[in-house]
Amino acid sequence: MLYEPAEDSFLLQKQVRKYAKGKVLDLGAGTGIQALAALKNTKDVLAADINPKAVKHCKKLGINVIKSNLFSNIKSKFDLIIFNPPYLPDDNLNLEDDRNYIGGEQGNEILERFFSQAKKHLNKNGKILIVFSSLTSDINKIIKKHKFKFKKLSEQKFFFEKLFVYLIY
Repeated sequence: MLYEPAEDSFLLQKQVRKYAKGKVLDLGAGTGIQALAALKNTKDVLAADINPKAVKHCKKLGINVIKSNLFSNIKSKFDLIIFNPPYLPDDNLNLEDDRNYIGGEQGNEILERFFSQAKKHLNKNGKILIVFSSLTSDINKIIKKHKFKFKKLSEQKFFFEKLFVYLIY
């Protein structure tokens, strides 16, 4: 199953349209919505996803894509890394494909792994765009732990959570 674009994807996409330039990585590409948005500003876009169905789907759209578990098959450095991670805590949601939604027990474990590796894949002055939920714990703490700074670009409130898009640098 592919993660179909939803509110988080569209909130992130608005910022991708503003910030995509230079060499761009769309990590966790899913349906390719962010890669396609980035391609409107730059032709140097690489998409990556752990899900073979997502890789196949992106290839059909003409997106340069590889299979990768986070940065496992990524060798380059980028001016912008876009990441719409699984960020919900594991509350036994029993969703059809939990890996599209569940970011670990606290919801932040995948983001922790991401930030522990991200600096090695950023060019000088490179930036990261991420989206996450108010249900995800300790994001600001994780970002600071890995010596990044951040700026909240947008948020959207729902009855049970808020979604945030951050620019990380």
